[in-house]
Amino acid sequence: MDYQALLEQIAQDVSQLIGSGRTAEYIPALAKVDPRRFGMAVADIDGNVYGVGDWQRPFSTQSITKVFALALALASGGDSLWKHVGREPSGNPFNSLVQLEYENGIPRNPFINAGALVVTDRLQSLTGDASSELLDFLRQESGNPDLAFDPQVAESESTHGDRNAALAHFMASYGNITNPVPTLLDHYFWQCAIEMSCADLALAARFLARHGLRADGSRLLTRSEAKQINAVMLTCGTYDAAGEFAHRVGLPGKSGVGGGIVAVVPGRCTLCVWSPGLDRRGNSVAGVAALDRFTTLTGLSVF
Repeated sequence: MDYQALLEQIAQDVSQLIGSGRTAEYIPALAKVDPRRFGMAVADIDGNVYGVGDWQRPFSTQSITKVFALALALASGGDSLWKHVGREPSGNPFNSLVQLEYENGIPRNPFINAGALVVTDRLQSLTGDASSELLDFLRQESGNPDLAFDPQVAESESTHGDRNAALAHFMASYGNITNPVPTLLDHYFWQCAIEMSCADLALAARFLARHGLRADGSRLLTRSEAKQINAVMLTCGTYDAAGEFAHRVGLPGKSGVGGGIVAVVPGRCTLCVWSPGLDRRGNSVAGVAALDRFTTLTGLSVF
């Protein structure tokens, strides 16, 4: 498949949507990003990567890193993780407190904020330094040793992190958080502040297209565990618009309010698209449209 020509056509097809939507204004560091940026990359399972637009420009990964934290926690701690977090769509905003009270402090899935806090808590207990462990993993899988945290974004997250603190304290009251809440929040905010490009993310996520195999050929996850993560991405990876994303795109995907989306074609390739203008549910307007065009033009989906 001529991925380069395909990406160039997609960029042209969605050009009128680039700049649509609004940046994540509740995080000041993200509100300043130019909404007219657009990049898209594809990495095949052999590590060849193709891109268009701003595909090599770093951006704030935000919730996309939840996928990689989940993979590390599952690889290190096994299925016991699922006793602490569910695998069902929430149907509520990603930072909602509502369901936690009804469900005794067990978050619906690992990709809403409450669930991601539980995963980071587990990873902190398993490794002693969750955010650094995650950054090291992403450097290795992307092949980019220069990946780094953005201190300005981390500070912005922390300053405006009252809702996340409330979620963590509430779950701690049910015994579903084991580390001190300030320590957990610190690692969570740094995790969300990692900067990567579309090329970096497409390469780093290849283990999900390779059924759990890392870039060096070693096994991170069993085939079953890789399937589990892809399944949760499909059903829960795009906030409360997962059904619409599955309908339009038909691939496991995970979005972030920085405007990025990672998607997986098992056995074939991984994709990352970035455009900072978000719809009302927090997903990139041009990014979803670009992935829709990819699956439409190629016929590649999980359906």
